Amino acid sequence: MVEQSSDVHIEGMDDETLVARQVGGPAVSETQLRLADVLADVMGVENVPADAHFFESLGANSLVMAQFCARVRKREDLPSPSMKDIYRYPTIRALAEGLTGTPSAPAPTALGMPPEPVRRASGLSHTLCGTAQLLIFLGYSLVAGFATAGGYEWVATSTGVWDVYLRSLVFGGVGFVALCAFPVVAKWVLVGRWKAGEFPLWGLAYLRFWVVKALLHANPMILFIGNPLYVFYLRALGARIGKGVTILSHSVPVCTDLLTIGSGTVIRKDSFFLGYRAHAGYIQTGRISIGRDVYIGEKTVLDIDTSMGDGAQLGHSSSLHRGQSVPAGEHQHGSPAQTTDVDYLRVAPARCGTGRRVWFGLASLLQLFLLYIPLGVGGLYILFDAVPAVRRRLDARTALPPGELVTDAVVLSLVLFVGFVVLGLGLLCTLPRLLHLVVPPDRVFPLYGFRYAVHRATARMTNIKFFAWLFGDSSYVVHYLRGIGYDLSHVEQTGSNFGTEMQHETPLLVTVGSGTMVADGLSVVNADYSATSFRVSRATIGARNFLGNNIAYPIGGRTGENCLLATKVMVPLDGEVREGVGLLGSPCFEIPRSVERDSRFDKFRSGDALRRSLAAKNRYNLRSMAFMLFVRWLHVLGLTLLGLATVELYGVLGHVVIATYMALTLIVTTLYYVLLERCLTRFRRLRPMLCSIYDPAFWAQERLWKVPDRHLNIYNGTPFKALVWRLTGVRVGRRVFDDGCYMTDRTLAVIGDDCTLNAGSKVQCHSQEDGTFKSDISTLGAGCTLGVGAHVHYGVTMGDGARLAPDSFLMKGEEVPAHARWGGNPAVEMPEAAVLPAGSGQRTPPSVDSAAAASVK
Repeated sequence: MVEQSSDVHIEGMDDETLVARQVGGPAVSETQLRLADVLADVMGVENVPADAHFFESLGANSLVMAQFCARVRKREDLPSPSMKDIYRYPTIRALAEGLTGTPSAPAPTALGMPPEPVRRASGLSHTLCGTAQLLIFLGYSLVAGFATAGGYEWVATSTGVWDVYLRSLVFGGVGFVALCAFPVVAKWVLVGRWKAGEFPLWGLAYLRFWVVKALLHANPMILFIGNPLYVFYLRALGARIGKGVTILSHSVPVCTDLLTIGSGTVIRKDSFFLGYRAHAGYIQTGRISIGRDVYIGEKTVLDIDTSMGDGAQLGHSSSLHRGQSVPAGEHQHGSPAQTTDVDYLRVAPARCGTGRRVWFGLASLLQLFLLYIPLGVGGLYILFDAVPAVRRRLDARTALPPGELVTDAVVLSLVLFVGFVVLGLGLLCTLPRLLHLVVPPDRVFPLYGFRYAVHRATARMTNIKFFAWLFGDSSYVVHYLRGIGYDLSHVEQTGSNFGTEMQHETPLLVTVGSGTMVADGLSVVNADYSATSFRVSRATIGARNFLGNNIAYPIGGRTGENCLLATKVMVPLDGEVREGVGLLGSPCFEIPRSVERDSRFDKFRSGDALRRSLAAKNRYNLRSMAFMLFVRWLHVLGLTLLGLATVELYGVLGHVVIATYMALTLIVTTLYYVLLERCLTRFRRLRPMLCSIYDPAFWAQERLWKVPDRHLNIYNGTPFKALVWRLTGVRVGRRVFDDGCYMTDRTLAVIGDDCTLNAGSKVQCHSQEDGTFKSDISTLGAGCTLGVGAHVHYGVTMGDGARLAPDSFLMKGEEVPAHARWGGNPAVEMPEAAVLPAGSGQRTPPSVDSAAAASVK
């Protein structure tokens, strides 16, 4: 990089023009000089033309411009630009005029707000809380193990098939009711009614909070999401919910007494309305008030102390920050939400009264108790009795040689694993096509009927993550997606057409144009819901598009061909059809489709070079798929071997071995996949890269992404989550609280002491843009907080004590100053004082657990 002097010359503007120009006066001219100075220094060039387009003429990209913004923000003599300003004013002249004419937001200190302190828990309380959580988990496993063993023994004494059915029904039914009722009892005994307030992490109040949250996330009622029974269950937990409410989100609210939902409201999937948030070393609880006939779209976040009036709407990929409210009848979207004219309730109502909901709930219960539970419990007993490897080991009088244990485990695990893969693929490629005939597109059907049940069954069946994980990030994913029903037009194979995480409402109504690439985390929203009806329709993504991560693409998305949809973008439903442009943010705005620096690897994307590179990538990906199947089978083999050994010891040691098996499976699974990941990286740290997707280094990265990590969710909210991250290579500080953060490229992530990571947050240390792969280190300083659903991109630095608001997108290369409050999509400086509820004051720092206990009792 070439060092530049402060008097760098701006091309296209002589000295007389600089002085006499009347558009902005001397202040604008001086600002242009200084901005040009900074940009020249960042780009390492001699001069910067005043009217040169940052992206089209200078060849800069968003990472370079983010570094430019960070440099400018450090200078007190210049106004602070955001990335949105860069795209709005894409030349030095326009940027200087735009920033000079816009008053800068006052800094938090100017508002009389000192930097918010971060509570640092003592090492003793951190250790004691983790120990208590471990003992509670072991105690729960012990009770579950004794109950399971006792129930199995009772079923095993049955005579005849009918007796097996009846005993399985009784034991399974009692077990199901107990698992559902226990979280309700625990909540009312340990907490009582939730109240708005806060309490410190790792204390006694937090331990009670964690027990209730863990039980709610583990109870089987989550299987009834989208069913009136789930609404009834939330009412039993203290939520005030009116009639005719439909909840489709799998994010279970915890502080249910603080949740109010009016009649006729519909909440779409992947929405967060938890009633709490982790913030700066505390758990903060607050009310979420939702009125009657409200619509809440997909991938939304409702922070604490938010409200929506009767008939209000919140669009997809949007959020309400703390203190925000949507007035009655108003439509809003964006993060944070702002007023819009778009109507997101796009399906006509249907007749769906209380009787229909009651009938559907009762039918679901009867189906569960009379069919699924007896088949599950009794079928397991019959299977154990039919499989010699299990039956002989249940007999304590039979002594089997140790070598036979390994042989039986290999055979049994192969049958189970291969059967799941083969039969699963066969069912996915046939059954959804038959079920699709029952629910024709573009017709309105009432909720809670036969067609609704078929529609929900299709969605559950075709969104099994295993097969997308197996085929994703390879050429073979297009064959899988076509097999389950996607219309992919004429496929222009790249070897990375789709990632490993895809979801939809129905696969038979998804169209993706030729030449389109999808990074990861795409949710195709091809079903519309109201509180009484639903309709499935075709969602079409245009040709030659590139879609980044974590995008919800709805029916009627106003994007055509050759578009770049950036990570976490809100796909528009109004305006003209966008073509040949990029879209960023929520609500979205236009950015360049591509820049010169991003096209440096285009030589690999056509002709003979593409054929050779693609063939080599296909061979490598095929080996990766085979290797990962083998690895997953080895895991099944290990658990089967452990299970058979447990069965053999069962006759000697009794029920305690069942509980031991439940705990050992978690430990073995965690250590196995940690060791696998470290072996794939050869126990080294990843290095920042800028390469083509046809570079073997990128293929190795794709293989690393296939290492399973869903089991890590059980560690959420415990000190063990940070320990596991550390084992996988994340540089994690002390006393880090992780309530459900996801990290890719673990060895590129740096998390400081006392950081607070909320549910649904993500630290993504890479980006795949068309045919280019980029990765870099992302660093969170000590005491940082990531809000619920916040997304941190690669090359990011957050200073000590910095905060990122819920559902925000911190773009690549951004530098957040220490103790700053940022939020939005894309994120900018956003003092929290601007969104605090009226009447809220400064925190009174609690120093004892008694204050914490008072806030939850």
